Amino acid sequence: MAWEVFLWLISFFSVIALLGVAVYQLICLSDLEFDYINPYDSSARINAVVMPEFAIQGALSTLYLLTWHWFMFLMTAPITYYHIRLYMKRKHLIDVTEIFSLLNGEKKIRLVKLVFYLILFFIVIYRLVATAVISLIDDDDGPLESGIF
Repeated sequence: MAWEVFLWLISFFSVIALLGVAVYQLICLSDLEFDYINPYDSSARINAVVMPEFAIQGALSTLYLLTWHWFMFLMTAPITYYHIRLYMKRKHLIDVTEIFSLLNGEKKIRLVKLVFYLILFFIVIYRLVATAVISLIDDDDGPLESGIF
């Protein structure tokens, strides 16, 4: 049962990283919209975190598949498929010359990802706490059972 707590801890920190990346991308797009940074800097900052986001999301989905957590895998599979499809079509990076024409669409995509990651965050927190409590309650190697007292 301790491996499940470790699994949910890994999931917890991975989802926090995904939330941070999504918020960072939204902030960069908002700064571009309000003309605080230029298009080159905004696209360079966003493009720098796209591949780590894809890798973390893919690893998280694969982790759920390998540990037989089917609900979580089926929940993360669509966004992983979307990331793979974007990468195969070579549309995963933001083009500097077209960033203003795609600004509203890109913000909506990042906002949908943020909402998805928030839902995933609350589910992972619940599963982490539930698994930790169950592993503490069902601890077979407690001090009373081992004959210490």
